[in-house]
Parts: sequence; structure tokens; C-alpha cells
Amino acid sequence: MPLLHLSDADAASRLAALLDSAMDAIISIDEGGHIVLYNRAAHATFGWPASQVLGQPLSMLLPQRFRSGHGAHVRHFATTGVTHRRKGEGVVLYGLRADGTEFPMDAAISQIETSQGKVFSVIVRDVTERVKARQDLARFATEASSIREQEKSRVARELHDELAQSLTALKMDVTWLRDHLARDPATAAGKVAGMLVMLDDCVAATRRIAADLRPLVLDDLGLVAAIEWLAQNFTQRHGVSCALDLDESLELGEPHATAVFRIVQESLNNVAKHAKARQVWVQVAREGAQVVLQVRDDGCGFDLGGARKPQSLGLTGLRERAQLLQGTVQMSSQPGQGTCVRAQIPMPLKAHA
Repeated sequence: MPLLHLSDADAASRLAALLDSAMDAIISIDEGGHIVLYNRAAHATFGWPASQVLGQPLSMLLPQRFRSGHGAHVRHFATTGVTHRRKGEGVVLYGLRADGTEFPMDAAISQIETSQGKVFSVIVRDVTERVKARQDLARFATEASSIREQEKSRVARELHDELAQSLTALKMDVTWLRDHLARDPATAAGKVAGMLVMLDDCVAATRRIAADLRPLVLDDLGLVAAIEWLAQNFTQRHGVSCALDLDESLELGEPHATAVFRIVQESLNNVAKHAKARQVWVQVAREGAQVVLQVRDDGCGFDLGGARKPQSLGLTGLRERAQLLQGTVQMSSQPGQGTCVRAQIPMPLKAHA
């Protein structure tokens, strides 16, 4: 097959079409720093049409604080002889859109020699979503660490206030029995009876603390029975009626079952701490390929847009559990009209196959 020979005009036309079809913004500048090429993706990224950009200095696409440094970088790059180099490796660069907003970008620069001199080309990619995801992850990790520390503090406080003090009292009673059992058996018998009551309280406290850490009923009987136990325990502790609407056929493996259980548990804890409610409704159901749970109360509610942030009600912990499984959590509330927490978590394939 004979080779196809293109004229310079045809080659330039095809090159321009190729650059315009690129997904990334491509911008070329001459040695004076003026823009000589600006593709369609660059227009979409920066907002400026090519007619207003060609011939202008590249610095117009950068925030003011980066312009002087950019010029020095290009001059240094021009003298190194390096044909390709990442700009800002490990450092977030920012571009400036036509509407004045800034955005983080990843940029790679290269240079070629032409008959008119050196031409520098920059390939730009908008990394707003990547940077946002990184920031969210960092904030998420900080919040998750804070939540874990709070949970450790709660367990430590309960161990100290309930178990340690009771065990100290029992030790004192045992010491008394050692010294008085032979001389005062009647009083010693009464003392033993009191110690047995205290031991029963210690056993109950130990079981409750252990259940808060990991309810055995969830492993033994499954999610539905665990939520029923949780609701019963909540009503006994706080005197708030809890109505349940549970899909009895719902079967979830780990970690989905624990996530749903914990979201319900933490939502009920928030009700107990903040809502001043008389009634709570808990619903857990399957909707298509996801499990949807809702915890609603008739309490005092609050203004979501006010000074009291949802995170102060423990929403961060709920979101953490849901997001780890690609789920979402929304909270709705109004003063005097209660609060509703709704979570949606994709179900594992085997659970809805």
C-alpha cells in the first residue's frame, strides 16, 4: 500500500482536529509566554473562548499569586533541556476561570523546537473532585478517630464508675468478713447477702458494656432480632416507646449487618441525648438493591441551618458507617417537629440476587 503524503496545510488541519478532540485541556505558548494554541477542552475548563485567549499571556489563566512564579518556572524549564516535566509535583496548582473562580489542577509541561523558536505545551486536568475527595478523606479520618476516642472514653468511664467502684467495695467487704466472720456470724451473713446483690449488679453491668461493644444477639440471631433487642433495651433505659417496622426476611452478612445495627443504635442514642421525645419509629426495609433504614422521633427537633450543627448530634458517626459501604445518610428536622435520620446502603449482590 503506498504511503499517504499530506500537505503542510492538511497536516496542520489534522493536528488541530486531534488536539480539539483531546479530553484534557492543551495550551501552547511561545517563548514570550503568549498563548498560541488553545483547544476545545481548555475552553471548557477555563471558560474563556479561544478568540479572547490566543495571543494573551498564559498568566491570565492563573490566580495573581501564582503568576510571577509561573514565569520563573517556564524560564528555568526552557534552559534545562528537559523535554517533559510535571509542574508542581506533590503540590496543588490552581487555575483561574473566566468567571473569577479558582480550581485545583494537575499540569504537565513539555517543549519542542520549531522554526519560530521554542514552543511550550501544557496539558491541564481539572482535579477538583480528586482534591475534594482527598480533603473529605482527611476530614473523615480525623472525625472517625475522634469518634473512636470518644467511644473509648465512654467505655473507660463506665468501667471505672460501675465496675471498679463496685469491685473496690466488694474487696472491702471481703476484708471485713475475714476479720469478723468468726466473731459475728449473723452480721456476716447479712454482709454476704449484700455482696451477692452487688455481684449481680457487676455481672449485669459487664454484660451491658459488652453488649454495647458487640451485641451477641446480632451474631446469634441476626439483624432483625438484634434491632428488636436494641429497641426493647432503649425503652427500658429511657422510657421512650419505640415502634418497629422491620422486614423479617432481610438477611445481611458482615459488615452490612453491623453497619445497619450501629446506625440504628447511634440514632437512638442521639434521640435519648437530645430529642426529649415520647415516641420513636424505626423502619428497616429492602428497596430494590439497597437496604433503607429510618429512625424518626416526635421530639423537640432543631433548625438544620442554625448554629447547632448536625455533626453535634452524632451524624458524623452515622455517615462514617454508611460511607464505608458506599451508602448515604440524610437528616431532616424542624424545631418542634422531631427529627428523622434516613440511611440508604447498597446491599451485597448475594443478598439481593
